[in-house]
Amino acid sequence: MRAGMVGTLSMVVLLGLMWGLNWPAVKYLLSDMPPFTLRAFGFTCAAIALVGIVRALGHTMRPAPGEARALLLTGGFIVFGFNLLTALGQLFTPASEAAIIAYTMPAMTAILSALFLGEVLHRRHVLAIFISLAGLVLLASADLAHFFAAPLGPALMFGAALSWAIGNVMMRAQVWTLSPLVRVAWFFVISAAMIWPFALIFERQSALTLPSRDVLWIFAYHVCGPMVACYVLWTVILGRLPATVAAISTLIAPVVGVISAVWLLGEEMPWQKTLALVLIVTSIALTLLRPASEQR
Repeated sequence: MRAGMVGTLSMVVLLGLMWGLNWPAVKYLLSDMPPFTLRAFGFTCAAIALVGIVRALGHTMRPAPGEARALLLTGGFIVFGFNLLTALGQLFTPASEAAIIAYTMPAMTAILSALFLGEVLHRRHVLAIFISLAGLVLLASADLAHFFAAPLGPALMFGAALSWAIGNVMMRAQVWTLSPLVRVAWFFVISAAMIWPFALIFERQSALTLPSRDVLWIFAYHVCGPMVACYVLWTVILGRLPATVAAISTLIAPVVGVISAVWLLGEEMPWQKTLALVLIVTSIALTLLRPASEQR
């Protein structure tokens, strides 16, 4: 039993590490691949791999009547919108700052869940929202002149966090017959179908050109790790652990994303960014890690 728990917690840590390392990986890929092309190939490869896994496990891909619309809308926000906006945002924002802004999404989910699902907004949720806002203000204060001169990057990242939060609320609002892994496979199939017209219209030459070998290695990690392995691990973890324990991976990811961006990409780490990261991680913890009294 103890060995099984250690193995599951190891998967939680691995999940946080891979999702965190994805931020500098995407930043590097964008230096050679434009955003629509990157997402088109990424979504397609992930969709093929996930559908293959679903078929190998013997799960059905057929949605129940009325479920197809929910798949389309939820996948459009939680995979297509989030991933496309993070790619566009990183064109104008350092990967470390992008990761900090993106992980305001748990606090956003708490707000939207209270507004549209009638969930209780506890005092810790309100505190988490104010802490995340303080983190964003502190992050912007590190270079106010640049922030006001070029606000597009942070705005895109904030939109990515909002897209993920909307998709998460839609996920909770729907009564699903499909397993989580099958849903994720559908989300990537839907997102691949949505992104290819953009890639072929706006980046046709890049979409038809093979990247360099180094880029292909990083791209292979991006697809096999954060897109495929992480979603498979997440479904396994949620089946073994309480959601509050599984949420540890969400706490690890932004920390790894910021530190790896500084280490691998040479990005600066002023004290404002460090403190902003601490505030965002604190906000995530307050939002996701429920006390025992609330769980009862």
